[in-house]
Amino acid sequence: MESDYKSSLNQNICTQKPMYDWKDVTSEFFDSIKELELGELLHGYFFGLFEAMSAIEIMDPKMDAGMMCNRESKAIKVEDLKLKGLTVPEQISIIDITLACLVSWLEGHSLAQTVFTNLYFQKPYNIEDTPLKAFCICTYKIIESIRDFANRAQVFEEEDFQPALYNYHYFSEITEQRVIGMMREVNEELSNAMKSNDIKDNELMESLSVRIKFVRLFFQILLSFNRRENQLSSMGETQRLLTTCSLLIPLLIKTVDKGVSNDDDVHFKLGFDPLINQKLLPPTFPRYTKIKSPTDAYLYFDGLLTRLKQICKMTNCVTFISALECFIELGHNGHLCIVSRSIMQTLYFPQPNRVFGTQDLEDCLKEWAKSFIAPPSLVTRFNILSNSQAKDCVSSFFEHCTRPFAGFIQICGHNRARQRDKLAHLMEDFSALQDESQRVDAFLHTFSSKLDPPKEHLASFSTWIIYHTIRIMIMFLLSGFELELYSPHEYQYIYWYLYQFLYGWLVSTLNRADSVLYGNDSPSDSQKNRTKRNKTKKKKSHPYSQEIIMCHAMQSLTGAYFKTLVGFQLEGKIRPPKHAKFDNERVRYEHRFAAFSLVAVPPPFSYAEFQMTRCQVKDAASGDSGMLYLTGCELFHQARCLLDTLPQPHSQQVLDLIKVCKTNFVTMKLLAGGYMRGPKVTLDFDFSTNPCFPIFKLS
Repeated sequence: MESDYKSSLNQNICTQKPMYDWKDVTSEFFDSIKELELGELLHGYFFGLFEAMSAIEIMDPKMDAGMMCNRESKAIKVEDLKLKGLTVPEQISIIDITLACLVSWLEGHSLAQTVFTNLYFQKPYNIEDTPLKAFCICTYKIIESIRDFANRAQVFEEEDFQPALYNYHYFSEITEQRVIGMMREVNEELSNAMKSNDIKDNELMESLSVRIKFVRLFFQILLSFNRRENQLSSMGETQRLLTTCSLLIPLLIKTVDKGVSNDDDVHFKLGFDPLINQKLLPPTFPRYTKIKSPTDAYLYFDGLLTRLKQICKMTNCVTFISALECFIELGHNGHLCIVSRSIMQTLYFPQPNRVFGTQDLEDCLKEWAKSFIAPPSLVTRFNILSNSQAKDCVSSFFEHCTRPFAGFIQICGHNRARQRDKLAHLMEDFSALQDESQRVDAFLHTFSSKLDPPKEHLASFSTWIIYHTIRIMIMFLLSGFELELYSPHEYQYIYWYLYQFLYGWLVSTLNRADSVLYGNDSPSDSQKNRTKRNKTKKKKSHPYSQEIIMCHAMQSLTGAYFKTLVGFQLEGKIRPPKHAKFDNERVRYEHRFAAFSLVAVPPPFSYAEFQMTRCQVKDAASGDSGMLYLTGCELFHQARCLLDTLPQPHSQQVLDLIKVCKTNFVTMKLLAGGYMRGPKVTLDFDFSTNPCFPIFKLS
């Protein structure tokens, strides 16, 4: 009886319908939103930012992946693909679109939304048309090689590159050499077919053959860079492949129209489904992916090949500083993609803490410190390291230097925004090295003073570390211009800091190192060669003379900007921020230079010092902006003269700076003479010539 009662009760509960107390709030809702302006949101206790974002994104076709799938009426099945009998124009278009998808992947989109939207990549073995089959397998290998570079270099962020495979595999059973052989065989088959066809078909065959050859050469280029052994000897072959591959780009662009005529359904007709991998994406809102056009994709490859030619210069960098300069120079190119940045890193660091796989990074740093300022502890003839304590002290110091200096190299491989963030953290590491270098110098000085004759060792290693610290600080400030972080009213104290302190400190550091090296004798200990050393000493040139001239030129250039901008502010052409609590000049100043607070040398300079300097400049000019323009005109001319003294041929950076100095010199001269002055004259900053030093434009 009890069991019958329970079963009947459960049956009544299961059949009973839930009771809801619904209330229609539609009219009330629309009446309430009339009080809100466009873009405003209501923030209540149970309705915060998270709920607001969810309410906006759910059911939004641009953000809700489910809505996109429901609205998409077209779909392709793998079974419906045309696996044989593809016409030559169809194969050309499939290759062009796939390479455009590959470029979109390299620009930060996922493989699932780019390359793998090509359904022929699901089962490439089932393709019976040999050119398309070989192309698909070779593209798989290219993706694998690029992922290997990126994972080894580790200089990418989520906005740069997405290495996820989404359960696709790379046909490891086929070797790279076999893939290259397959592509060569396809080219030979197309060449034989062209001999028996008419002229019109030959043009199409030639267009397809060029694409197969281009993909093969690009794959061979990646393989040649990926060789971990004998990289120096293989660079000649790599450069030959780069040149040959670059020559094919104009022909590829010219024959884009040889494919299928472009219409709205061309992707679906050729086997591309943008939503085929929608379920493989992570449970986040998908990114909007716009595939490039084939022409833009080939232009991208052209730029990539040009960058790879420049990266080949890395093999000529024997010393650490030459490699660092090459990294910084290439890093100034804002168009470095994930492929070029990763290859650049793996060329220098094929293995952790190894340089070209032949010399330890610690030994490279010792050689660089020795050539920079010649510390007595590293000079053979002084033999300080014969003492075990001194030897252990120096070895421990350089062991601690390896991680920050390797990080400095690696930072140059990141994108510009990440570089700025990482430079701020790198300053902390070099600040710690400054403290350690001072202790090492003080300890080694006790041994150096006992030499005959006595040698000073008070600031050898610390001077070397300070030099790099200042360069990092300069790179940090200038990167703000490249990333367009500064407002025009902030340019004053940025250029002032560079002019008044950083470039001045850098010149002092180089002068000290220059004087030490210039005063050192030859390493030989022979008594017979002392007279000869005295004769050659007079002919020896200053080792850092060119770098000191460049620093003096940059100091004059930044000084010209600082004083000119003060003049613009006096005339009201640059408006300072409102004196709000959280948006005034002091707050912005302290925010911009907050990263320098942990650096001991050079010491951070306060906002009060900037204000005092600016007041002194205004007082010296008696509040006349014309006097400041005249001073700026003289400093621009001085910077140009210093740049002209650098040895020919000038680099592109020097040529751009000379152009900036010339143009601004003329503008300042006109302003100092009273021309183009007045409240109606507007000021504009043109950064097209140089990303950090603009050309003044008045209208």
